[in-house]
Amino acid sequence: MKSETLAALQEARTKRQAVTLATRLGDGAEGLVYRDTANGQLAGDAAVVSAARRAMDVGRSETVDVGGQKIFLNVYVPPPRLIIVGAVHIAQSLAPMATLLEFDVTVVDPRGAWATANRFPGVKVIKDWADEAFQEMGLDVSTAVVTLTHDPKLDDPALESALKSDVFYIGALGSRRTHAKRKERLAEVGITDEMFSRIHGPVGLNIGAKSPAEIAVSILGQIIEVRARRLEALSAPKVAAA
Repeated sequence: MKSETLAALQEARTKRQAVTLATRLGDGAEGLVYRDTANGQLAGDAAVVSAARRAMDVGRSETVDVGGQKIFLNVYVPPPRLIIVGAVHIAQSLAPMATLLEFDVTVVDPRGAWATANRFPGVKVIKDWADEAFQEMGLDVSTAVVTLTHDPKLDDPALESALKSDVFYIGALGSRRTHAKRKERLAEVGITDEMFSRIHGPVGLNIGAKSPAEIAVSILGQIIEVRARRLEALSAPKVAAA
């Protein structure tokens, strides 16, 4: 691998950018394909770029045949990330569970008394308003966002930002009545019915969860289910139109 290629891959990892390294096996020609750009020797081959982006969406490296040439697509995608808005009791159970499943977990809450390292050992904690934290962190298709505070001042800006991004999962704690009121408030800032439908609310699988730990299990189970179904749909063979 060329030194400049390695440096570009390292930079993409730091920035949580998905990228596919396409290598033509016949002569070793390379191309780096991102979601919106491509560079290198193979960047001008539209078929290679398309195949690389499909592999990126699925998250699976593979060798493909493009125009009679074997192309190895080495996919580098950021690890799944869970952003928890609200340093509450449920978050104290959800964060370590998600970490065990190799999610990159961040807890966001401007309330300093709640957002502490003692309450969330080994987890990144950001003491800031969620919408501001999101701007700094960036939201991507490998990210899940869950709001847990029950406070519109904290949850609503987070949900608005998440709905305007391409995160793969959005969940919000609260009853159906709370969720209906949430919909009214978000509509006032331009969130359409179609956008709002992306929110899983009440959050979590319906497993009769009561305790904070049980609710955390239901939330994480739903996140895993949504992610698995998304990847399954992306990897399904495309059917040509008749």
